[in-house]
Amino acid sequence: MERFRIALAQLNPLMGDIAGNVARLRSARAGVMAADLIVFPELFICGYPPEDLVLKPAFQEDCRAAVEALAEDTRDGGPAILIGTPWLEGGRLYNAVALLDQGTIMAVTRKVDLPNYGVFDEKRVFVPGPMPGPLNIRGLRIGVPICEDIWTGDVVECLHETGAEMLVVPNGSPFDVMKFDERLHHALARVVESKLPLVYVNQVGGQDELVFDGASFVLNADRSLAVQLPGFVECTIVSDWLRTDAGWQCAQSERAVHENKEGALYAAMVLALRDYINKNRFSGVVIGLSGGIDSALSAAVAVDALGAQRVRCVMMPSRYTAPQSLADAAEIARLLGVHYDILPIEPAVGAFSAMLAPLFENRPADTTEENIQSRIRGLLLMAISNKFGSMVLATGNKSEMSVGYATLYGDMNGGYNVLKDVYKVDVFRLSRWRNTHTVSIGLGPQGRVMPDAVISRPPSAELRADQKDEDSLPPYSILDAILLRLVEEERSAADVIADGFDPHIVKRVENLLYAAEYKRRQAPPGVKVSRRNFGRDRRYPMTNEYRNAR
Repeated sequence: MERFRIALAQLNPLMGDIAGNVARLRSARAGVMAADLIVFPELFICGYPPEDLVLKPAFQEDCRAAVEALAEDTRDGGPAILIGTPWLEGGRLYNAVALLDQGTIMAVTRKVDLPNYGVFDEKRVFVPGPMPGPLNIRGLRIGVPICEDIWTGDVVECLHETGAEMLVVPNGSPFDVMKFDERLHHALARVVESKLPLVYVNQVGGQDELVFDGASFVLNADRSLAVQLPGFVECTIVSDWLRTDAGWQCAQSERAVHENKEGALYAAMVLALRDYINKNRFSGVVIGLSGGIDSALSAAVAVDALGAQRVRCVMMPSRYTAPQSLADAAEIARLLGVHYDILPIEPAVGAFSAMLAPLFENRPADTTEENIQSRIRGLLLMAISNKFGSMVLATGNKSEMSVGYATLYGDMNGGYNVLKDVYKVDVFRLSRWRNTHTVSIGLGPQGRVMPDAVISRPPSAELRADQKDEDSLPPYSILDAILLRLVEEERSAADVIADGFDPHIVKRVENLLYAAEYKRRQAPPGVKVSRRNFGRDRRYPMTNEYRNAR
């Protein structure tokens, strides 16, 4: 064999939709019938990550039956199929890849290195496979390390020593802001060590709090990038290979240009929200539009994800709402083209005040009255959600979630939150970016999506007269720099103080961070875009007296 054609199927599976995923596979294969092999992402037959769903015996049986049916398809002489699937064998459940060709399951290889950190819990549900050898596909010996198997060198070394001629790597690798460079680093290291070319096929699409960016690629043995698929979109590309004296060489093909940091982060938010809404069959979203930057950016992401016709924005002014906020909210709605309602909350505030007056007599107003306003707004949004079937989109950012600057059952209401893992300084940065750019996968308008005043005004919850966020919190540039060290880097308060931050501010922020854990446990899900999000990346106890000043 002197030539070989490998199709990279960068697709978006739906978790648990085994029949639908089979149909997606068949459609992709039908478009590349001249290829010798088509490669799908990790666990594509069921979706990734399946979590404890994969422990259900009926689920395992249905996945296996689907793989057996797909094997029959390969009697047509079209491309062989490399498909990720759960695989029960001898009472042990594996994260596996099956090679289907000539009407049969030719071979099964099993994942060796099961990730068990951050968002990954694979050791909970799978057992590690044995060190693999290469699979023979129509005379070509390919090594199939699965995702994490290339993050250390042991599996690839074994495949190289047992005669693999190239590496084909199915992946379910979720996005974060540094992940593409990290993947490429590990892939290059394996290529250098083994002197073998590498095909990297990654899943695309949103799954609960994870979003997968695809961005599949091919590296030749000389480390040159032969193929680069785009991020955040489904596509199937055929790569052409030629055997040379130095081994297999992939011809230069598609070389997509990736978004910059802001563009990739914004696209991840758009795709995550789009898939969460569509895959869970919501008609659209409803957003409390305050005229502030968080709700403005959330509305822009929602319109880019779903289109303006599926986004409803509601301004709920109180006596403390500034005229500028009313004007800015109306202009945001106009720029985005969304349905816009105004529901003043003063009648409800008066009713609640009258109801509680006998209990609160002789007690001064405090955050209680502020939270009542927020909870009235949350109640109104949930009523609209119930009546019209749209999901409430929460708008709180990571800075607020970190220190508890949010109201349970008020502005924390919602079914999803696209800003949950985005610090306030990044909210400003993304808002500026979106006002001058569009995202390739977006459905929203060109040009500005919010007035410049929304970005330049000092943030305020507007729950009391002349309120500013900095009345209660350090400036966000300082707060977020401290939180980055405490949360993402897990550094001690003493380390942060040594970086030059005010000791009193650092210790206060640390106290707020730990004390707000109970609120975060009740927050809606939201897309993970950082290296360390709140939730499965960072699981702290709610009852916790430890304060690390050393």
